[in-house]
Amino acid sequence: MNEVEELLKIDLEDLPPLKPVELDDLYQKVQKNLYLEVGTGAVLFLLSPSYSALNQAPSDTINELVTKKEPLLDYLKEAIIQNLAAYSALLDVNSYFIEQNNFLVLARLREKDSGGRRYEIKFYTHSPVELMTHYEDKIYIGRDFLDLFNFKRKYFGIREFLASLKDQSEKLVDKAEEKLKKPLDYKSFFQEIKESVSELNTEAQAILESLPPYLDFGKLSEKDLIDINAQYRAINHFLIELHDEVGEFENLLRFKMEIDFVRYVTKYKKDVTNLISYFNIKINGGLSQRIYHFKAKHSS
Repeated sequence: MNEVEELLKIDLEDLPPLKPVELDDLYQKVQKNLYLEVGTGAVLFLLSPSYSALNQAPSDTINELVTKKEPLLDYLKEAIIQNLAAYSALLDVNSYFIEQNNFLVLARLREKDSGGRRYEIKFYTHSPVELMTHYEDKIYIGRDFLDLFNFKRKYFGIREFLASLKDQSEKLVDKAEEKLKKPLDYKSFFQEIKESVSELNTEAQAILESLPPYLDFGKLSEKDLIDINAQYRAINHFLIELHDEVGEFENLLRFKMEIDFVRYVTKYKKDVTNLISYFNIKINGGLSQRIYHFKAKHSS
């Protein structure tokens, strides 16, 4: 874990300015109540919205980060929220649990060997009253990705999500060896999930290669919009198939009382669910709205 050390190397003036964004009530409240988890060495520090170290006495490195880099941390939190607003639906689909917890969200950063540039972020929510006494009861709500030097994502960021699903499916196999009572009893399920993930990646990559990485809506015709929307919907259909297979596996594990392992499958299903929701709400939903407005504009 090297997030603290890498953040200390970044000069705020080197980062691209964030454009002002009008956020709705949910996103504004989450930004205000966002906790950060950052690592240094073998230790993970939980920082409050005001950047106090909560879970243990702050080290010299953490003290340096929160005293000298507070504007950078403010930038980091705003960048996280803007990325969630543009490239994810996980706050939207988990809004009930977030609201029940007074909009408290934890963002655990994992630096991706990029010199402090790129991060994978796991998000959790937790009751504010029990945060420190029962931290282990936090609720996983999903993950997202952040590039501090490049906000705009090719293909709506789909490639990053697909790579993560493949990586997480492989980690499930490793966890199974450790946590399942009889891993070989579930060999067929792991094989089906592996094949589904492979098909998803192969088909999705072929579809994405046929599409423009960024959409210039001012230059796209109605036919272009309809075709692009259909292509992204096709990717979503492969995700739905994967979701069904993972859900079937999860149900069996619960029936078999494989408590030590099933939570990892549940988290994986949450990632698939969030990505399906992202397609439905932000990608296909957004493209459908543009098609509707295009039709309305040109028929009047």
